[in-house]
Amino acid sequence: MIKVLLVDDHILIRKGIALLVENHQKIVVVGEASDGEEAMQLAYQLQPHVILMDISIPNGMDGFTVTKELKKGLPDVKIVMLTMHNEIAYIQKAREVGADGYILKNSKSGEIIEAINSVFLGKLYYEVGLPREQMEKLFKKKGKKNIDILSTREQDILRLTVLGYSNIEIGHKLFISIKTVENHKSNIMQKLNIKTKAELVQYAITNKYIS
Repeated sequence: MIKVLLVDDHILIRKGIALLVENHQKIVVVGEASDGEEAMQLAYQLQPHVILMDISIPNGMDGFTVTKELKKGLPDVKIVMLTMHNEIAYIQKAREVGADGYILKNSKSGEIIEAINSVFLGKLYYEVGLPREQMEKLFKKKGKKNIDILSTREQDILRLTVLGYSNIEIGHKLFISIKTVENHKSNIMQKLNIKTKAELVQYAITNKYIS
């Protein structure tokens, strides 16, 4: 029996995935976590074989950070990033922190089951419909964060943006207005000479704004 831990801050998504995977005779959901701290606690307590990990989880520890920490303490656990982000930069970051798989939330049910089975058997499962040559090239990229380019506030906003938070959510987290968030984002794009969100994501991950 493959023991699975679900990590996502949306309860409906967790329940939907739980119903899906538990229809499979060889898979059982042993726990659900809504944030990074709870994910860490349950991973050590329940010792799952596979963790399905969302990237944008609340309360200070994103999915990348949790994955990196769990791979240090529980090297045998297999972690599959289950997310809405299909940009290559996110996939690159997932490999850097040691994730065993990466699938999208809109994947077919059979793909989720296949991902769980594959990583359980020690295989990597990165099936997101992007050219493998492009993925391999980006996996090799390394960057160095230049903290002089952006202010501390701009770095915070950049990190939250890349993790998928909306302007409203960023404002609430940083105790600033939506207009202030928008102004900071405009300044960030101008400073970095970046035109699109995809370029912003690539810059942030390559330059280590997500550890």
